[in-house]
Amino acid sequence: MNNRTLFVGLVSFLLIGAVAVGVFLFSKPASFRGTFFEEPYPVAPEIELVRANGNSFRLSEMRGKVILLFFGYTSCPDICPTTLAELKQALDKLGTEKAQQVQVLFVTVDPQRDTPERVQEYVDHFNKDFIGLSGTESDLAAVWRNYGVFRENVEGTSAAGYIVNHTARVTLIDQDGNMRVSFAFDTPVDDIVHDLKLILR
Repeated sequence: MNNRTLFVGLVSFLLIGAVAVGVFLFSKPASFRGTFFEEPYPVAPEIELVRANGNSFRLSEMRGKVILLFFGYTSCPDICPTTLAELKQALDKLGTEKAQQVQVLFVTVDPQRDTPERVQEYVDHFNKDFIGLSGTESDLAAVWRNYGVFRENVEGTSAAGYIVNHTARVTLIDQDGNMRVSFAFDTPVDDIVHDLKLILR
């Protein structure tokens, strides 16, 4: 075997190796940027609450859509309006076609002040397609418990009265009703958009 043959063989080997590495790297599934749930994916617990029009709402009837679920309250001074504004931005960045496949749900943690009508009026300020939900304290307590939501009333010093400390994460539920990703407060909007596109593709 002469040097030229050896050289050609070595180059061919290196090229094949480079192609194999490229295929391995670029064929790997893209990863979520939020905190993802491991398989088998947990099924999202049922939510049965009341909408502003008086009709009952059942999460299981939303199958086929991607759900972004957030717990908050209408008197929230900072976290809730910030999160809802960011979810609006995320849907805007998705574009109309994909955004129509996503439903934002806002469930109150303050049933003493948040009637279904008040919650819906609140979310309408961000996007009229968002759904606001409330209910009785006992119905909501079951939902909070099932989703691991912490909340407590804390007496405030302002005219707004008490504030509610609460879990501030957004949970992404896929089209089959499985919990797939959660986003901490202040997750970059582009990260939420990225993960929505992975689920929607």
